[in-house]
Amino acid sequence: MFLLRSCRTVLLSGLAAITSLSLVGQAVAATPESALAAALERQPTTTPARNVILFIGDGLGVSTVTATRILAGQRAGVDGASYDLAFDKMPYGGLVRTYSADSLVTDSANGASAITTGHRTINGGIGVDGGARRGVCDPSRNVPTLAQRAKRELGKAVGVVSTAAVTDASPAAFYAHVPDRNWQSDADLPPVAREAGCVDIAAQLVRASDDQRPDLVLGGGLSFFRPADAGGRRQDGEDLTAAWAARPGSAFVSDRDSMAAAVAAGQDVLGLFADVHIPHELNRPTTAPQIPTLEEMTRAAITRLAAEPQGYVLLVEAAHIDKAHHAGLINASLTEAIEFSKAVAVAREMTDPANTLILVTADHSHGLVLNGGGRGDDVLGLIKGPTGAPRLAADGKPLPILTYATGPGGPRDGEGRPSLEGVDVTAPDHVRQSGVLSPSAAHAGEDVPAYAQGPGAYLVTGSMDQPYLFQVMRHALRLPAKAP
Repeated sequence: MFLLRSCRTVLLSGLAAITSLSLVGQAVAATPESALAAALERQPTTTPARNVILFIGDGLGVSTVTATRILAGQRAGVDGASYDLAFDKMPYGGLVRTYSADSLVTDSANGASAITTGHRTINGGIGVDGGARRGVCDPSRNVPTLAQRAKRELGKAVGVVSTAAVTDASPAAFYAHVPDRNWQSDADLPPVAREAGCVDIAAQLVRASDDQRPDLVLGGGLSFFRPADAGGRRQDGEDLTAAWAARPGSAFVSDRDSMAAAVAAGQDVLGLFADVHIPHELNRPTTAPQIPTLEEMTRAAITRLAAEPQGYVLLVEAAHIDKAHHAGLINASLTEAIEFSKAVAVAREMTDPANTLILVTADHSHGLVLNGGGRGDDVLGLIKGPTGAPRLAADGKPLPILTYATGPGGPRDGEGRPSLEGVDVTAPDHVRQSGVLSPSAAHAGEDVPAYAQGPGAYLVTGSMDQPYLFQVMRHALRLPAKAP
C-alpha cells in the first residue's frame, strides 16, 4: 500500500510539473499515459465563477493551431509537432460550429457576437439579433452582451483588449450594437441611420452610462475617437478621448509607460496605441516599440481588473491572426498566434482556476492547408524529397508545406502557379501561394476549436453551436437565463 501511495505521489508531482511547463508552452508533450492519469484525476469545478476571460483568436481555425504549434516548437529549438501551446493543456475542449444567420461562412462580427450575446446574427451585425438587416438601423434588434449584463446585474468590471482598433468587429461585440460593423465613427454612419437613432461604435463606447461603460479598453483605433481637425476621422468635432478622461477616475493613455501608470493608479483606462490597428508583431518592435504587446496588455488588464471587489469579465482578441491571413502573410499570422498563446499563458499564470473561467476559441477559421513536410522541416518552408531538395508537384514546381485555398498568392490567368525556386518563402513579406486568386484570403466555414479551464469549463465539450459558448459563460457567472 505504501508503495502504491508513493508511486501515486510521484505521478502527481510529475503531472504538476507538466502543468507548470504548459503555462508558457511545453517542449515535449505529455505521454499518453500521463495524459490519461491527469484526466482520471480531473474534477469538474461547478462553483460560480468570480471572473471570466474570453480569448478570441481571430481566424484561429484548427489548421492554424496546428501550424502555430509546429512553428512555436521549432522556434523554441524542439520538435514542433509534439509541442504544446499554452491552451493545448487546458483540460476541457471541443469543436464549435460557426455559420451565421445568412451565410455558411461567418465573419468576425457575427462570430464574436454569437459568443458574446448568445444570438446568431447576420454577417456584419454586432450585438443585434438574427432579424437585423445589414445597414438598417433598428434599435429594437439590439441584444445585451455578456459584459453589459455582468456589469449591470452583478457589478462586475469589464475589460476589452485587442491588437485591432477597439471599434473593430470582435472587440466591439463586447459592448456595441450596430447592424453594420463599419460604423466605427460618426463619419461612417449614414444620415438615415443617425436619424433613426443609431450611434457609431466609438461613441457607444465612451458615452455609455456608468453601469455599462467598460472599465479598461486597450488596443488601436485612435482615429475613430479624434476629430478630423486633430488628425482623426470624426465629423462631429468631438474628441472622445477627452470625453473619456473627463469622467472622475478615468485616464486616456497612448503608450506602454502611461498604461502602466494608469493601471497602477487604479484608473479606468482607455488606451489607444495606433490610429487604426496595432502593427503586426513582426514589425512592432522596430516600427512602434512604445506600443505594448498583446501579452503586456493582457497582464495590465488582469492587474487592473483583479482589484475589483465583484470580479470581472475580460475579452482578449488577437486580431492579426486573421488580418495577416487575409493578406497571405503566413509568417506574420502564425507569429501573431504565438503571441496569442503567450497572452493565454499570462492569464493562466495570473488567475486561480478555482474562481476564473478561461475560454479560448475563434470567431471563424481560415482556408489554410498543411500539405506535408518532414518532422524536421521548417513549417514555413517547402516540402522536401529524400535528398533534401524540394519535392516537385505535378506542375514541376516546388510545393510549400502551407498554402491557402484562396488569396492574393493565387495563379494569374494564363500564367499558372509561379515557381518558388530561389524564393525565400519564410520571409516576413512573402505572400503565400493559394489555389484560387482573390484580393483577400477568404474565411473558411469548418468548425473551430474551443479550450477551457475553471468554473464551468467542463461544459465546453463535444460539438457545440457558437451561441452555446455564451450560455456556458452566463451559467458560470450565474446570470439568469433571461436579462431583466
